Amino acid sequence: MRADGIFIAVEVDDAVTGDAELALKLSDACPVDIFAQTDSGVSIVEKNLDECVLCGLCLAAAPEGAVTIIKVYDNDAVLTPA
Repeated sequence: MRADGIFIAVEVDDAVTGDAELALKLSDACPVDIFAQTDSGVSIVEKNLDECVLCGLCLAAAPEGAVTIIKVYDNDAVLTPA
């Protein structure tokens, strides 16, 4: 699953989108509410995408490769975990 804002895009690996535990971790970790927990698992709140502060908390909360933060404004550079 991928959602694109003007400045930031977020990808969540399709293999984990139905994971309710991961959805809770992501929604708790993100300070600007880009992720939401739904009955079907992880959801991306598209209206909040460009509020991303590039903190990397979602990357730390998710298994490696499950979430990708893409800097659309920077030729699609990918945010790497700290």
